[in-house]
Amino acid sequence: MTSQIIGEGHVKWQSPSNIALVKYWGKFGRQYPRNPSISFTLSAANTETECIYKYHEDAMEAPIIRFLFEGKPNIKFEDKIKKFLGSVTDIFPFLLHLELDIHSVNSFPHSSGIASSASAMSALALCLLSIEAEVNGNQKLDYQKASVLSRLGSGSASRSVFGPLAVWGESSGVEGSSNDFAIPYGDDFDPIFHTFHDDILIISAEEKAVSSRAGHALMEDNPYAGPRFEQADKHLLEIIESMRQGDMERFGQIVEKEALTLHALMMASDPPYILMQPNTIDVINRIQAFRRESHLPVYFTLDAGPNIHLLYPTNCTLAVERLKAELQPFCENELIIKDKVGSGPRRLI
Repeated sequence: MTSQIIGEGHVKWQSPSNIALVKYWGKFGRQYPRNPSISFTLSAANTETECIYKYHEDAMEAPIIRFLFEGKPNIKFEDKIKKFLGSVTDIFPFLLHLELDIHSVNSFPHSSGIASSASAMSALALCLLSIEAEVNGNQKLDYQKASVLSRLGSGSASRSVFGPLAVWGESSGVEGSSNDFAIPYGDDFDPIFHTFHDDILIISAEEKAVSSRAGHALMEDNPYAGPRFEQADKHLLEIIESMRQGDMERFGQIVEKEALTLHALMMASDPPYILMQPNTIDVINRIQAFRRESHLPVYFTLDAGPNIHLLYPTNCTLAVERLKAELQPFCENELIIKDKVGSGPRRLI
């Protein structure tokens, strides 16, 4: 390579996963959502990505990428990153100047329905835009731009750039909302929602049989797509209002309905598929029984996978510990990831 290197160094970001309360399912165009969504930003479930870079004066045909996942080569992930970065150089031409060694580590199982693409792609996007800022001598990172780049890699990743809550997708009831990027949200919510825990019950750590990318594509011919998009619009406004009023019962009703609707849409796809497992159903039934008996605001949700997210405010922690002891045998290797609402990504180097 003869091009002069005009900048080099390394950056490292930790970016969280997020759990959608109102789900985005179905997309169009260049990674745009068919409906708006809102999510809790998490804390413990995160990706740490380090980029060692050389910035070349002359543009290349494609970015040069070398990738390690958890210390080992991962050709599948490397190819995905190369394809992604190569596909967005028209929007972010600085990428054509980069030679990158990327090292990435997850704190939770990837590809199992815990939005690993959200944490991974947002961490990568933050690294790349930090490199651009360093090369250009800028001090301030453009988080909105980071959300755009994250979205192009994984739609839900656009929300992981912000905490503790984020909205992505145009909604008449949310000022500043956009299909292009997520926005931080929730300054006027009841403080109880900022204390929420999200304990992730790992029913299965296996890679799911149908990827989220494939699932989104199947919404194009889903006979229930239209009513679903209308429902999501309505649910977004309702859940925002419930969180403003501190109405945890209504909040929980919407969250659980959203989770089950998501999986019903999968079962109504052509071809249909099921990502929930028998233990998923058992755990849901036990959570609902616990709530009926205890009258405590303890709810569940799922992403596109079999694993259960157990949502509850911090003042229910002691009671929920007893519930988790009952649920732990249903988890693979009895694994439960204790998480909570977080403040968003942070730069490590």
